[in-house]
This record gives sequence, C-alpha cells and structure tokens, in this order.
Amino acid sequence: MAQQIVPDTSVVIDGRISAKVRSGELAGKRIVIPEAVVAELEAQANHGRDTGIKGLEELRRLSEMAKTGKIELEYVGIRPNLDQIKLAGGGEIDAMIRDVALELGASFMTSDSVQFRVAEAMGLKVEYVRPQREAIKPLSLEKYFTEDTLSVHLKEGAAPMAKRGKVGDFNLVRLSERPLSDRELRDLSREIYERAKADPEGYVEMEKMGAAVIQLGPMRIAIAKPPFSDGHEITAVRPVAKVDLDSYRHATELKARLREGQRGILISGPPGSGKSTFAAGVAEYLLKCNYVVKTLESPRDLQVPAEITQYGPLEGSMEASADILLLVRPDYTIYDEVRKTKDFQVFADMRLAGVGMIGVVHANKPIDALQRVLGRVDLGMIPQVIDTVVFIEKGEVMKVHDVEFTVKVPTGMIEEDLARPVIVVKDFESGAAEYEMYTYGDEIVVMPVTKAGKKPSWKLASREIEKEISHHVRGPFEVEMVTDSSAVVRVPQQEAAKVIGKSGKRIEQIERALGMHLDVRSREEAEKVVPRLEETAKHLIIWLEGCSGELVEVLVGNEPVFTATVGRRGDIRIAKSSEMAKNIRKKLKAGEEIVVRSAGQD
Repeated sequence: MAQQIVPDTSVVIDGRISAKVRSGELAGKRIVIPEAVVAELEAQANHGRDTGIKGLEELRRLSEMAKTGKIELEYVGIRPNLDQIKLAGGGEIDAMIRDVALELGASFMTSDSVQFRVAEAMGLKVEYVRPQREAIKPLSLEKYFTEDTLSVHLKEGAAPMAKRGKVGDFNLVRLSERPLSDRELRDLSREIYERAKADPEGYVEMEKMGAAVIQLGPMRIAIAKPPFSDGHEITAVRPVAKVDLDSYRHATELKARLREGQRGILISGPPGSGKSTFAAGVAEYLLKCNYVVKTLESPRDLQVPAEITQYGPLEGSMEASADILLLVRPDYTIYDEVRKTKDFQVFADMRLAGVGMIGVVHANKPIDALQRVLGRVDLGMIPQVIDTVVFIEKGEVMKVHDVEFTVKVPTGMIEEDLARPVIVVKDFESGAAEYEMYTYGDEIVVMPVTKAGKKPSWKLASREIEKEISHHVRGPFEVEMVTDSSAVVRVPQQEAAKVIGKSGKRIEQIERALGMHLDVRSREEAEKVVPRLEETAKHLIIWLEGCSGELVEVLVGNEPVFTATVGRRGDIRIAKSSEMAKNIRKKLKAGEEIVVRSAGQD
C-alpha cells in the first residue's frame, strides 16, 4: 500500500502538495484529504476570501493529477457542522484533521507552525512545509501608475480610471477605452494576495465577506466583490508627495507650538487635500526634536521614518491599542483618522492622560472639525483635549484656529447675568475671535462672531444709525455693526470732529437717541493698509487683512512695482523664482519699506 499523507488546510492553501507532486517528491503517494479541510475551504470561499478559492483550486489540481495516475487521492473523515466551522480559529477543525492522521497512522503535513508543534506533541509523524517565497516581481497593477498618480480605479465592465495631478489639483483620467473583465479583476486580486503573502512589507489589513483591504508598502488596495458591491472592483491609493513641515504656511509658529509641550491638535480638511501628508511632516519634525512618536492608523499608510512605530487596531479595537500606547508613554501620537465616536473618545482619553495627540479629521470647513467633537467630548473638556485646529486645502495650510476657554457674556448678548463658560475659537494669525461655542438651554450653540456672522437684526440697526448720522455728515460714510449694542462709523476726516462735537457732546446725544455706543473713525485711517510679509518654500506672500477682492498697487520705497487683486484670503502670492520677487527682496534687504494703496489713489 502506498504511503499515506494527510495535509491540513494551510498546506493545501499554499499549493505545496501539487508542487511536491510535480517535483517527483510525492509521486505514487496516497494523498488523504480530510472532509474537514474541504468544509473549511468551502466556508472561506463562500465568504469571498481568496484563501478558500486558492485552496479549492489546489484540490482541483490534485484531482487532475490523480486522474493521470501521478498520485492516489481519497477524501475521508466526518464533515464538521456549522458550529465547529465557526470555532475553526480556536482549533476545532485542526483537531479533526489531526484525528484523521492518527486514525490512519499516516504522515501529517502542515504549513502552520502551531499545528506542527501540537502534532509533534501528540506523537504524529509530521512534516512542516515552509512556504516557498518567490522573488518579488512588480505587480500588474503598477502599469497603471505614473509618478503623479494618486489612485487607480478598476471595475469589471468599466474602463480603467486614475486620479493624476498634484495635491489639491487631481483630475480623473481614463486610461483605456476597453472595459475590464471579471476574469482580469480576479487574476489581479489573486496576484495582490500572493504579493501580500510574499512581501515583508505587505499584509492583509482587513478581510470580510466581499471586501478586503491590503497594504503593500506605501500602497493601500481595497478589493470589493459581490454581494458587498455590484461587481468586482479594485481601488489602489498611494501617496504622491512627501513634504517637509517647513514648506507650509505658519511653519515657524507651528513648530514652536509643537516644541513647547504636548499639544492636542486636529488636522482637518476635505478628502484628498493633503492632511496625511502634513501629518507625516509633523511626525518627522517631532522625531527630529527627540520626541518619542507613535501612530494609530487603520490602515497603516502614513509615510514616516522607521523610528516611528505604526500601530493598528489590536484585535480589531483602537481602544485596546491605546491601552498599550499608554503603557509605552509616547510624547506624541498621530491618530489617522479620527472618525467614529470611539475614535474621539480614545483621542480624548490619551490627551487627558498627558500624551500629545495629533488627529486627522475629515472636514469641509475649519470649524467643522470642532463641531464633529461636540457630543463626543464634554464641552468644557474640549480646550483641554484640542487647543489647535489646522485646516488643509489643496495641499496648503489655509487656516489655523486657537481653541481657548473663558467665562464671559457670549457675543450678541447684553445682560451680565448671561455670563457662562464659553469656548472661543480664534484666528491663529490675527488673534481675532471667529466663533464662540456655549450652551444655551439644552443646546450647544456654535455662533460666528466675525463679519460673516452678522445677524439680520444688525441690518435694521445699521439703517437707523445711517439715518441719524446722515443729518450730521456731508459726503460718504460707512457703518459697521460690532455687537448688538455697538458699531463703528467711518466718516471723511474733515467731518469726524463735527460728528463728535465739542468735548464729545454731539456723539453722546446721538448715542442716547439710538441707545447704542458708536466708535467714530476717519475713512482715511480705515484706508491705510498695513501689509505683512511671509516667505514659504515657493512663494513670497503679501498679507492684506480686510482687503479681499480689492485692486491695490504695491510700492517698494517710492517705486511702484505692480498692481494686483487681493486674493479671497487677503493675500497676494508671488513666485520666489520670479524676477519681481527677487527685486522686492533685494530692496527690502536694503532697508526700503513696502507700501500698499488702493489702485485708484493718487
């Protein structure tokens, strides 16, 4: 009788039995497949797992070899029930497979190191087959990538697509007119699984019925199949940029803030805006400052130095991962991404434990990042958990908010007895309050306090002020409401004294008539624009607060340099490589001052 060999599920999935038959090592042997192996592979295949499909394909190959007389093939044993299959992870199926080998007195073969040790302990004649690793070859998927490709989108019955460009400016392009077939997608999926198994930098991040996420070095690949999706689909994403922190606006101030002590920072922005790229730059800078830095990611795709350990969910739980991190005591942890309520709770717990936390959050506007925290962290605790919000858009730092706690009467309220704890959200650059967050009854109110937050009632009050001031002023004037009970009035310089009156008596009469406080200023004072200069890696930026959309003339010394329209953020950007920027920098170094005035001024 031919020598009997009983393989377990792991060695069948690896395809090593048919490989040994082809090499002649098992020629003429009797291969006995336990029914428990077939049941486990079938269950995996029914759940959409490629491991089950690969194992069934190996059984098909063995059947063909048996038909040609290369081996003898037999299926024996008891088929496990549903409960036993569910307990496969605990060793139920492995035990049934070993029982077959014991009963037959056959040689046992496995690629599972735990199974090998158990079989040895039970006195079985067992062979441990180490999976052969072939040389790592380029993936077929890589042919779709170019240097500027962020993501590739493949689906059966559709033409392949890719997002190409630069951070903040990606375009979806068609790579071919020919639709992909289901067979092509299946072959590509199998190749991806094989690569994850052979590549030391590859692993299966998540696998469920009809869906899987696989990480191959910097590339994250999502595979979707029916019933989860309506067709076979593969989406591959990889970072296209690695940017140093110095390349961003406010880099100096942000670096100082990171150095001075553990902070709670949210990096926010819409999808594809460059949040993770910025977070990686922050992580690398913190490492250079001799901080112990870790990351919490699912999947782990931040591009950080090897000295920074990247943690995923421990047994599927970020809370369990956080428990380990609290024992490790890092100085800073990068949490990419904070999305669900449990994520915010883990972020808050670690922050309150004294760990510096930097979270990555999806948000379409700067204030949206903080609004996502409401209801997940107690309002009074928010400034202790998050003190800075950085908003990224199109790969640039567009806004930075400071988050502070105070007790005051919220803006727009008058009575002193309405004072309450208020979270004030300030512009990092100007220090001006832009939003206030406080409780009002049972609700949490997020109230804008900038010009963008003017209330309809202010329009009525402004009209009354204009009507009253028009009796005292000749020429144009402007009224700007500041609160429900105060306003700024800008009048021609020669009219200012007339409105104020001797010893301020006239303005007192006007204020009593209106029941409001008025701050009278000359329009000429208002028109003086004080520019602020900033240099980034690529641009010389002239900041002109409050001049968004205006046409201005820029002079250095007394010499006009150019005329431009101020951007929507109040900035004029000049490429540092241009002759204009070089000329301006040269004159500034010589001690000349930069002057900005309205383009229509004499």
